[in-house]
Amino acid sequence: MSDAAPDIEAIRALRQQLGESVYRTPMLRCAAIESALDGAMEVHAKLEFLQRTGTFKARGALATVHSLTPAQLSAGVTAVSAGNHAIATAYAARTLGTSAKVVMLKSASPVRVARCQEYGAEVVLAENVHEAFTLAERIRTQEGRYFVHPFEGPAIALGTGTIGLEISEQLADFDAVVVPVGGGGLIGGIANAIKQLRPRVEVIGVEPEGADTMHRSFAAGSPQSIERVTTIADSLGAPFALEYSFGLCRANVDRLTMIDDLALRRGMGFLFRSMKIAVEPACAATTAALLGPLRESLAGKRVVIIFCGSNIDWDTFERWALVEEDAA
Repeated sequence: MSDAAPDIEAIRALRQQLGESVYRTPMLRCAAIESALDGAMEVHAKLEFLQRTGTFKARGALATVHSLTPAQLSAGVTAVSAGNHAIATAYAARTLGTSAKVVMLKSASPVRVARCQEYGAEVVLAENVHEAFTLAERIRTQEGRYFVHPFEGPAIALGTGTIGLEISEQLADFDAVVVPVGGGGLIGGIANAIKQLRPRVEVIGVEPEGADTMHRSFAAGSPQSIERVTTIADSLGAPFALEYSFGLCRANVDRLTMIDDLALRRGMGFLFRSMKIAVEPACAATTAALLGPLRESLAGKRVVIIFCGSNIDWDTFERWALVEEDAA
């Protein structure tokens, strides 16, 4: 696959190829968020937490595995993940009739580990994210498995680009799209598609303070890394940025904003109280940003936010989410 940014026709072709292996997730106008903002903006959410495997990750994993040769499929795949990408890779492997051996963190939710295993994947546990990438590289070289990257490369951007395509088909007009940022695979793909279809739409990334690799990379003008991920939004906890996804972001993302873990916890609680959904911290990032740092700059706009994932167990949700009325 070429390293050029996927063009919109290639994104359309992939969406057709994926068929029912991914859902065309619904768009929802969020009256509760609009009310909390005193009607300052119109808010629509793309409900990717209803996607197969519980997150948007199925799109990129399937796009990658679809691109493999018969010999590569026969050898199987591997991946690194705090959970969501591992689950998606296991799902993609099962869908296309190959095997998966995935590396997850020892701190990963047992629910996420179990979901990988339910899809037939072998799970290897690592102490931290840096060790996880080392283990995955060892599996790749020793077993010949194809490494399905969690956020880097044209196939991932092609897959996540289908979200931007669907948004543009589902909503006739909008001014901005707000996307959670981990390694940049989600926002890079969405932004690339949106800018081809709606070049005047502003694309805004939301990054947690404890994993600010994209902020550092934008400031430096090149991909940067961090020593340690310190955020509850583990699925946004990329320890480094990489050339391809960084390049897509630099070309198509208009600006970035940051939120802290307290804002994430409040966002989780707000969505539970107001919309009756229990989601992981990453999924609450865009809501937290609208209620916080983006509130004034997006006033008067029609805004799309991405709800990216819901793979969280109740014990963890109960521990992190600030659900009391006086906590908002």
